[in-house]
Amino acid sequence: MIKILFICHGNICRSPMAEYMFRHMVQEKGEGERFEIASAATSAEELGNPVYPPAGRLLMQHGINCDTKRARRIAKEDLSYYNVIIVMDRNNLANLRRSFSEADLSGVRLLMEYAGEYRDVADPWYTRDFETTWKDLEIGLAALYEALVTGKDEI
Repeated sequence: MIKILFICHGNICRSPMAEYMFRHMVQEKGEGERFEIASAATSAEELGNPVYPPAGRLLMQHGINCDTKRARRIAKEDLSYYNVIIVMDRNNLANLRRSFSEADLSGVRLLMEYAGEYRDVADPWYTRDFETTWKDLEIGLAALYEALVTGKDEI
C-alpha cells in the first residue's frame, strides 16, 4: 500500500485539497485500494477546523466532498508511517526542519518537483486565487501519480 501524507501550513487549504483531489483521482482510476491518503499541518493554528470554505466549495464544484476533514498537525509517528510525504512549499519544509531531524525528513519532497518544477504550490490563503492553486495541484498530483504507478519514485 502506498501511504501518502500531504503537508501545508494550516491543513485547511492546499493539503486537504491535495488529499481529496488525489483520493478522487485514484478512485476514478479504480486504484483507491492501493492508496492511503491523508493531510496535516506544520502549525497548530487551525487544529480542528474544517477545510477553508472557498477551498471546500471548489472541491464540491468538482464533485469532491471534504465535509469530514478537520485540520491536524503532523506528528513524529507520521514520518515513519507514511512512505510518501509531500509539502506544498519551501516554508512547509523549513517548518518541518525546525521540528524534526534531517534523517526523519529524508524522503520529504515538494509536490511540484514531481512535475519537474522546483516551485511552491500557490497559497490561496494569501493569494485568494483558489483556481491557480487547483491548477497547480492538478499538475503536481498527475505527475505524482505517474511517478508512483510507474515506479519512477522510490518509496
